[in-house]
Amino acid sequence: MSATTADDKAGTASSGPRPLPVIGKLESPLTTYYLILGATSTLVVFGLIMVFSASSVEALIADEASYSIFVRQLLFAVIGAVLAGVASRLDVSWWKRLAFPTMVVSVLLLAAVIPFGKTVNGNRNWISLGPVQFQPAEFAKVGLVLVGAVIFANKSSRMASMLHVALPYLIPIATVVLGLILAGHDLGTAMVVLVVIAAVLLVAGAPMRVFAIAGGLAAAGVAVMVTGSSNRMDRIARWMDPTCQADPDGWCGQSVHGLYALADGGWWGVGLGASKEKWEWLSEAHNDFIFAIIGEELGLPGTLMILLLFGILAWACFRLVSRTQDRFVRIAGFGIMAWLLGQAIINIGAVIGLFPVIGVPLPLVSAGGSSLVTTLVALGILLSFARNEPGCKALLDARPSLVRRSLSVLPSRVRSVPQRRRSR
Repeated sequence: MSATTADDKAGTASSGPRPLPVIGKLESPLTTYYLILGATSTLVVFGLIMVFSASSVEALIADEASYSIFVRQLLFAVIGAVLAGVASRLDVSWWKRLAFPTMVVSVLLLAAVIPFGKTVNGNRNWISLGPVQFQPAEFAKVGLVLVGAVIFANKSSRMASMLHVALPYLIPIATVVLGLILAGHDLGTAMVVLVVIAAVLLVAGAPMRVFAIAGGLAAAGVAVMVTGSSNRMDRIARWMDPTCQADPDGWCGQSVHGLYALADGGWWGVGLGASKEKWEWLSEAHNDFIFAIIGEELGLPGTLMILLLFGILAWACFRLVSRTQDRFVRIAGFGIMAWLLGQAIINIGAVIGLFPVIGVPLPLVSAGGSSLVTTLVALGILLSFARNEPGCKALLDARPSLVRRSLSVLPSRVRSVPQRRRSR
């Protein structure tokens, strides 16, 4: 028997190489959940540090405390984290129920912007409630993703029909949302919304002729918006003019100083807090152009870290949508992924001069309460989807609580004190 057992063991050992421990961990049901959670947390913390660094000078010039903008951003980060935690605990069925209410509330808020909104930098896209200001267009992105996922999850066998693709998602829902956003002259947000709509249609299986027709109409609409505004026409014309990029005091000054910041940072940066461009040379340094300040202060490693974190987030989202069998989760997850990555590409492209400046923040990093809270809620939805992957929820529930894990590192005598007190 011993010889047979030895032979069996030898045969088992020689049957093939064992998988590496790292590969085994990547195949764990918890991988997607922790990748999304880790990348999101790191981007938020990194963004808070850079907002404090980039906004301190502007706050001092405005006779405010150097940390005033940072404190507001920290408050929004806490609110967003709480909402994301609640969102991650909701079951997928709850998001299906909340899809249409979210869309209805978003449309009502967008409609309220037209008579009651506040104009900032030429865009009428804010609603003020006392000291609180927010952009309803940011919340409309969540509504469009969830509603599109609900509608097309039930139309898998009818996606070849133009009528079923157009009604009711493209007409009237998406059309109304885009019309209300463009009524406030917010072309940058409208372009991000177009990316979201296209992503939802793509993963839902819409035929290519839908993209041809919708793309043509979208291009015509953008052209009308651009030609109808002298400000936008000048911005694009000067962006295409190579001589404009050489004038740091001209119309392209913001783009030029953004490139100056990246060039000054070089390989290793000038050091955290030591930026020169944030001293009123580069406008919106803590918002739309925070990527330039990251490159100036932290150099190439800082910019590569941002790209790596967004890459990890993209891979986690792709892993989520490719492993699920639920069409609602697949469509909603892909829509959120396209929203965040598309907005990041537009922002970084504008900073490096690849695109004209259209005022789109860098998700999770730029200052801005509406964008941060809404993005965290969207990522909370992704965490909810990841928790419902096969085996993930059971493993998370089986893990000890944070308090128990913290107490486990203490000596046994310290841990036993509360138990003795309770027994008395």
